[in-house]
Amino acid sequence: MSPGSRSAAIPDQIVGRDGSVTVPYAGRVQVAGRSQHEVEAAIVERLRGEAIEPQAVVNVTRNITNTVTVTGEVANGARVPLSLRGDRVMDVIAAAGGYRSPVHETFVTLTRGDRTARAPIQALLANPREDIYLRAGDILTIERTPPTFTVMGATSANAVMPFDARGLTLEEAIGRAGGLTDSQADPGGVFVLRYEPASLAREFPNVAPSLLERGPVPVAYHLNLREPAALFAARRFAIRDKDILYVSNAPLVDITRVVQLFQTVSQPAVQGVVVSRYLK
Repeated sequence: MSPGSRSAAIPDQIVGRDGSVTVPYAGRVQVAGRSQHEVEAAIVERLRGEAIEPQAVVNVTRNITNTVTVTGEVANGARVPLSLRGDRVMDVIAAAGGYRSPVHETFVTLTRGDRTARAPIQALLANPREDIYLRAGDILTIERTPPTFTVMGATSANAVMPFDARGLTLEEAIGRAGGLTDSQADPGGVFVLRYEPASLAREFPNVAPSLLERGPVPVAYHLNLREPAALFAARRFAIRDKDILYVSNAPLVDITRVVQLFQTVSQPAVQGVVVSRYLK
């Protein structure tokens, strides 16, 4: 600048719906579709006659059209601008202040157009390939959803039980449920029920084609704990969120229950016959 010249910094201007911004003494200047140098030249042209040898420097501080919206269980929900090098899911979550819930209870949902995908944060941390690059207009929703599994059947506790931070194996799930009930459980009848993707279910034998056409396929995994190898398999089998652990009753227990039910139903009738005979 020449001696005696003056400069003025104009506050950040948001580009309007008409693609223009307001510059003092220059009025509305069209900026959409123009480079920074073109906008500078347009402002200088508008300022001729209003200032001596006008000059203008234009900077793009935030490109709102190149942002991702982050909401939910984050410290600061906001529209986060994407950098020129590209940003992954975890980069944008960090820019929004990070997630507030425990990592093993945190899920992220990505909405892109009319498509939605959901995954646990742990999956992104464990497998960097899952931490994909985001695009302008994406929406990230961070949710706190404590993972749980349901225990049913011949165990000491039938309930909905939470996971801990490091995950859970079938062996640990059985232990958390108090183990199999000695007098009732059938060790050969331990099942884990869950929905599996059709791509995985195709590898199983005797799967009806109609099931594969419906999306996620209900699958029952059977474990016979009478076999020593099954005990080691239970230590490797991972329990997933919303799995159902079911332990069937021993056949003798079922027979005993039928007998008890019969006695419960028939005993009053037998007494009634005796009473009516006595009254006669």
